[in-house]
Amino acid sequence: MPGTSGTPAGGRRHRVREQALTEILDTGRRLLVEEGPSAVTLRAIAREMGMTAPALYRYYAGHRDLVQALVSRLYDELAASLAEARERRPADDPGGRLREVCRQLRRWALAHPREFGLLFAKPVTDADTAPGSAAHDPSWRFGTILLELMVQLWRRGTITPPAGLDPAWTVQLEEVREHLAGEPVPLEVIYVFVSCWARIYGAVAVEVFGHLDFALTDPEPLFEHALRDVLAALGAPEA
Repeated sequence: MPGTSGTPAGGRRHRVREQALTEILDTGRRLLVEEGPSAVTLRAIAREMGMTAPALYRYYAGHRDLVQALVSRLYDELAASLAEARERRPADDPGGRLREVCRQLRRWALAHPREFGLLFAKPVTDADTAPGSAAHDPSWRFGTILLELMVQLWRRGTITPPAGLDPAWTVQLEEVREHLAGEPVPLEVIYVFVSCWARIYGAVAVEVFGHLDFALTDPEPLFEHALRDVLAALGAPEA
């Protein structure tokens, strides 16, 4: 039948829809960067695109769907950036790869502070990445890049886990282990992974959000010090 999916007319409709989705997210990101997360609304995007707000409901059911799509795209962009940085070091050097990935995370965050804030500070509740949300899997695609490198270091037997782990942690850490594709990583080691991520994220976030401005004009040495500590905890001290 003319105009059904797979026909030239159906293909054109698909391309037009994809182009519209791209323009909507591009416009939403521009509003985020220029005016902040509260500016990313269906009404504002429609106004910028010369459309009516109801017309956007053909593409997104509401604000949450829109923000989840934008968050997903940003996580995919960040993951691609980190994967590119990872490849600057040889595959048999997971410590060097992790160092490059962490440095690239900082560079991306400083170059895109509003986007970093949307992903990690969650200034709007619709940016949530909890299980069941549309952005959950993209957020784990980003996280897996760091996690897989940490697992490679664990395989070398150089990580010293804590002597004991509070049972209250075990249930929380099980979800992390579910993303390791069957790797039998002990929960005590996953605790080390999470602690290292918290250290790196903290060092990046306080710089991006300006919380070190009162003391430092150049926070990079502080970040590098945190990165050295993290790599040492993972058994990959800098030579």
